[in-house]
Amino acid sequence: MTSVNVVSPVPGKSGFGVPLPAEVQAFVEAPIYARASGYLKRWLVDIGAHVKTGDLLAEIETPELDQQLEQVRAELAQTDAALELAKITATRWTDLLKTASVSEQETAEKQSDLKLKQADVDAARANLHRLEELKSFAKVTAPFDGTITVRQTDVGQLIAAGSGRELFRLAQTNPLRVYVRVPQTLSRAIQVGQTAELVLAELPGKKIEAKVVRTAGAMEPVSRTLLTELEVNNSHDEILAGSYAQVQFNDSTAAPLLTLPANTLLFRAEGTQVGVVQSDGKVTVRTVKLGRDFGQTVEILDGIATTDRVIMNPPDSLANGLTVRVVEPVKTLAEK
Repeated sequence: MTSVNVVSPVPGKSGFGVPLPAEVQAFVEAPIYARASGYLKRWLVDIGAHVKTGDLLAEIETPELDQQLEQVRAELAQTDAALELAKITATRWTDLLKTASVSEQETAEKQSDLKLKQADVDAARANLHRLEELKSFAKVTAPFDGTITVRQTDVGQLIAAGSGRELFRLAQTNPLRVYVRVPQTLSRAIQVGQTAELVLAELPGKKIEAKVVRTAGAMEPVSRTLLTELEVNNSHDEILAGSYAQVQFNDSTAAPLLTLPANTLLFRAEGTQVGVVQSDGKVTVRTVKLGRDFGQTVEILDGIATTDRVIMNPPDSLANGLTVRVVEPVKTLAEK
C-alpha cells in the first residue's frame, strides 16, 4: 500500500489588496462650438473660470446674418401686404358672386390666391423665426455649471459655424468619474455600491473615498478586463480631472479562491489534475482549473473544496481507485 502526505486547500489572498490603475475624468465635459458665423466680438471667461448655466461666455458679430434678417423682415412685410390685398379681393368676389356679377371660376381662383398668399406669409415668418434663433447663437452661453478648461479663440477671429473648431471646453468637476479596468479574475467581486479608496501621487498619505456606480457588464475582449465606473466627491477641488490615480477596493464580498502547493499538481493529457484521498482511503483523480501562479502556491478556480485531502508529490502512476495510506495528519497551508 502506498503511503502519501496530504494537504488541504486554503483561501488565498484577495486580489483587491493590490491597487489598480485608474483614470479620473470630469463628470460632464463638453466642447462649446459656434452656431452662428461671423467675427468674435469679445470673450468674457478664460481657463479656470467657474461659470453657471446660462452665463455669457462670448459674443459673435454677425454682419451677414444681420443683413439676412433685414431682407427677410422686408419680405415678410411684402407678403403681408399681398395677403391683405388677396383678402379684400376674395371677399369682394364672394359678394359679387351672389349677384351673378362674376363667375364661380373667378371666385374660386381668388379664394385659392388668398390661400397661396397666406402660405407665403407663413413661410416668411418661419424663415424669420429661424434666422432670429440663429442670431441668438451670437451669444455663446454655458450649457451647465462647470469650469472652463480650454479657450481656443480670441477677439477678431473668423468664426465659421459647423467648422468643427471649438471655442471653449467646459467641465463639471464635482463629482468626478473614476474609471478602473478590473481583471477578469476579480470581476465577479465588483458590485454597485461597493466602496473603494482613491490614491493620488500628488496627495501622499491621503485616501479619498469612492463608490462603484456602474460597470460595463461585459469583459473587454482585448484586455479581458471589466470597465468599472466609480464616483468621488470633489467639492474642495482637490482632484484635477484627467489625473492618473490608483484605486483599492475595500469591501469585497466575494470569497477568496482556494490555493494549493505547486507540488500537488499532475500535468497530463487530460489537463491539470490532483489526487484527492477519500474517507475510505481510495484516491479520486480530479481535473482542476488553475488561476494565478504565486510560485510555491497556485490558485485553483474549480475542482476542489476546503474539506478535500490533496496528495502532495503524487506519483505519475496515480489513478482512480488506488488505495493509499495517509502517513501524517492532514496539514493546511497555514500550518505549513
